[in-house]
Amino acid sequence: MATVQVKKEEKLNIQSVSWGQLTWVNIERPTERETEYLEHNFRFHPLDLDDCLSRIQRPKIDEYKNYLFLVLHFPVFSKEARVTVPSQVAIFISENHIITLHRGDLKPLVKLFHECEIDEESRREHFGGGAGYLLYRIIDRLVDYCLPITNKLLENIEDVEDGIFSNRGRSQIKEISILRRDIISFRRIIWPMRAVIGGLEPKIRRFTKMDLASYFGDTVDHLDKIWDALDEYKEIIEGLHATHDSLASNRMNDILRILTILTTIGTVLTVVVSFYGMNVSLPGGANPGGGVTTWRIIAIIMASITGGMIYFFRRRHWI
Repeated sequence: MATVQVKKEEKLNIQSVSWGQLTWVNIERPTERETEYLEHNFRFHPLDLDDCLSRIQRPKIDEYKNYLFLVLHFPVFSKEARVTVPSQVAIFISENHIITLHRGDLKPLVKLFHECEIDEESRREHFGGGAGYLLYRIIDRLVDYCLPITNKLLENIEDVEDGIFSNRGRSQIKEISILRRDIISFRRIIWPMRAVIGGLEPKIRRFTKMDLASYFGDTVDHLDKIWDALDEYKEIIEGLHATHDSLASNRMNDILRILTILTTIGTVLTVVVSFYGMNVSLPGGANPGGGVTTWRIIAIIMASITGGMIYFFRRRHWI
């Protein structure tokens, strides 16, 4: 009969769940105290324990005689910076143990552990296939968590696209830049993960009796789907950026065309006014006997010039 054990280590931020011979140890926001505990109780390599506290590790697999050490990154959206950032998960897997160390911001991982804590059926389902199968369930949950983030990114792109062709078009360049940065950051997270997870299944065969090739193949397919979507979004955002620049350039050309026409008309009218402002006798101007200038004649002349120029511009399709 399989035994079930759920416990929490005193003084240390360590939780564990056991079912049968398999134990899942979960450590959120690890510190040196927790890594020292792992070093004394599990004899892991010191460099691996240092990597658990590092924030700059690339995804990798380190293979040892009795265990594997994995570093994986999964996306988490930062509302403050409005960009997707990587969240690191360090995993030790051996015959009877899986140990996960993370910051606690990956909701699927936290939720899965909590399910195993409170529900015996969940423990039976996830632990029954051995350490290798439990590792697959953890990674599969985390990869599937990327899909809603990808869908949200698409929604943001569609909002920006609508804004470009509306009255908000002039303010969309900032949103385009934010989305471009978000896509680039997301791609940096997913790209190395494809190679690590793609080569993981042969290395964990010794930790499970199940054939997990098709399971991990499905997970890699999901990663490829996410990568293809990000590649498509990158092209879309580049196209939106070019469209925004084109529309902005057209708007600027329209403004410059109108200003140029007004300046041209104004220049001709200024010549007329200046001409009649000379202190000489002119037709329609002041008479020698001291009469006043017939301003109506000047206004008619200026209106005729303006109308003629506008008619000429329209015939030339300049306006």
